[in-house]
Amino acid sequence: MSSQASDAPLPGAPAPDGPPAAAASTSAGDALERTLTEVEREIRELRKITNEQRMDLNSQIAILEVRAQELREAIARDPSPWQTVQLARHPERPKIGDYIGALARDFVELHGDRMHRDDPAIVAGLGWIDMPAGGAGTAAALIGHAKGRDTRENIARNFAMPNPEGYRKAVRVMKLAEKLRCPVVTLIDTPGAYPGKEAEERGQSEAIARALLEMARLRTPIVAVITGEGGSGGALAIGIGDAVLMLEHAVYSVISPEGCAAILWRDGTRSREAAAALRITAPDLAGFGIIDEIIPEPAGGAHANRGAAVNAVAGAVRRHLGLLLDRPIEALLEARYEKFRRIGRVREMEVPEAPAGHTASPVAPGS
Repeated sequence: MSSQASDAPLPGAPAPDGPPAAAASTSAGDALERTLTEVEREIRELRKITNEQRMDLNSQIAILEVRAQELREAIARDPSPWQTVQLARHPERPKIGDYIGALARDFVELHGDRMHRDDPAIVAGLGWIDMPAGGAGTAAALIGHAKGRDTRENIARNFAMPNPEGYRKAVRVMKLAEKLRCPVVTLIDTPGAYPGKEAEERGQSEAIARALLEMARLRTPIVAVITGEGGSGGALAIGIGDAVLMLEHAVYSVISPEGCAAILWRDGTRSREAAAALRITAPDLAGFGIIDEIIPEPAGGAHANRGAAVNAVAGAVRRHLGLLLDRPIEALLEARYEKFRRIGRVREMEVPEAPAGHTASPVAPGS
């Protein structure tokens, strides 16, 4: 377990002076974001003047770009929950191909679910992972969501929102890995499963439930990594692992902040407020025991230095695989079962007896 999780308070327990500090941090982050927006607006205006009036304003633009980069790095050092959501969604964050390239060699992608079609929103295949410090390497199944780098590629990948056949393909490759006695690595980055009518007709909920069931009892080690957006059941469907890792500025939630705001308050503009209430950031989830380790990101976020980010993920995956491969499979399955049974467990606290003639105060929520 990451040291960042070990000293975390119980879920629901207020931290000392928590609300004022959190409010101050969010306020400071919002101020930086407003300043960044203003600087970026000035850059656009100066570029427009340069193009339309043929004036040389490149020196002023360069100064503002340096300032903008400083602001982005300041925001990434201590982002608010909503700013973390924006970092997790940044279009320049590493994609699954980057992670597979850093983690495995001789990767062979497998296609199709043998029932309907191939789903390009899920990449799945086999590759060879070299272990650190000269340890013996291992063949492994690598499975994850595929986001595009531009609109054309995102459309081709259905914006990383899998249909049922995507999850069935994932399960097919996982079962193949089990048969070959290979570990499984999943890379999670999706806004959620595709919610279209056709997906529901083909059994979207059953496909997700089947993936959860098969991963819970898969007789091979599993390492899951949330690299960007971990949205709803579409993310959880490939998120059952013996080790669940998460990049520092990734998010993991049962619903998007926009969806939460629309349901709770019928106001999608309150997504910033919803992001804070949902507790979807890596430190929150480590405190709840939902993830096992936070992988640090480079200054400014994973998009600022993609090479460093993918190498950090590859190193963490190799380290956890090295530990898991040495464990007996029965012990591994038992620990996996217990790991997910613990989620949501609460601790009851004894309430001291009230003095005679007094009524005990009710226990505060979350205690």
